[in-house]
Amino acid sequence: MEATRDELREEVREKYAAAATAGGCGCGDDGCCTGGDFGSALYDVAQRAELPGAAVLASLGCGNPTAVADLREGEHVLDLGSGGGIDVILSARRVGPTGHAYGLDMTEEMLELARRNAAEAGVGNVTFLKGLIEEIPLPDASLDVVISNCVINLSTDKPAVLREIGRVLRHGGRIGISDVVAEDRLAVTERARRGSYVGCIAGALSVSEYIGGLRSAGFADVSVELTREVADGMHGAIVRAVRV
Repeated sequence: MEATRDELREEVREKYAAAATAGGCGCGDDGCCTGGDFGSALYDVAQRAELPGAAVLASLGCGNPTAVADLREGEHVLDLGSGGGIDVILSARRVGPTGHAYGLDMTEEMLELARRNAAEAGVGNVTFLKGLIEEIPLPDASLDVVISNCVINLSTDKPAVLREIGRVLRHGGRIGISDVVAEDRLAVTERARRGSYVGCIAGALSVSEYIGGLRSAGFADVSVELTREVADGMHGAIVRAVRV
């Protein structure tokens, strides 16, 4: 029987809560986004050196959004599904003391870990929020940049996520997202055969679905760059767009 949205969301929450308390993924091959194509290996040595060890161990993403978001001094940036806080800490340092970095996560265990990591890293211009990426708890047009690292594929309502990103971004604001994306040739059932939902495979959007969804949410200059194959027809990707 097909799982409901609430059941899938709870499965994701349980897996990532376990990852936070285990000090790494600890979820097994069919658990969190882990393996040679995921995690801290996607950050360069200099970036890893900026971070507490616990933040590096808790990195479960499929890319490095801070490397593609072109963050600038004084900007306000939000990381969707901020996990152990690695991208929030790096973002806070990029935007400097006149900017601010927010992290949003639904998992209390990850939020606790992220707050400890930020304190250990000595960054004060950060705020971690508990909530759903489908219902971002920030005001309209309050952000310059939204980033995310292999989290949107885990959402059970992706159109709502894209609309919310459009709502909280100022006009001219931009996104720099790392995610798993399917080739257009793969139907939803074919994606599901290549991996689990919580493993960041089954729930992935296709290239055309991502582009169409962002355009519908009020974005222009949308691009989806496939960077490396993580399963047959499934790729780590960089997604960019500008809010109009």
